[in-house]
Amino acid sequence: MRLLIKANVDTERGNEAIRSGKMPELLRQTVERIKPEAVYFGPMDGHRSILLVVDLADSSEIPPVVDGLFTDLNAYVEVTPVMNMDDLQKGLSRIQR
Repeated sequence: MRLLIKANVDTERGNEAIRSGKMPELLRQTVERIKPEAVYFGPMDGHRSILLVVDLADSSEIPPVVDGLFTDLNAYVEVTPVMNMDDLQKGLSRIQR
């Protein structure tokens, strides 16, 4: 199951992490733990944000994947199912005409 995870970092928590110099290490640890297919960083909705694309074998993997985003960054997290082109083609082939 491929998911797009959007994490908006709490401004105060992000400021603290940057001031203390911990932000680069927190982000490195997060990416190493989650092992996303792709990860992007930038401002979204007025917050420092992280977009991660992950492919999970089972929905029970969601809590451990997103937990660090909550606890380390006090992030607001959205999880959205997404597809790559192969997934889309497979799904479209199952539509009855």
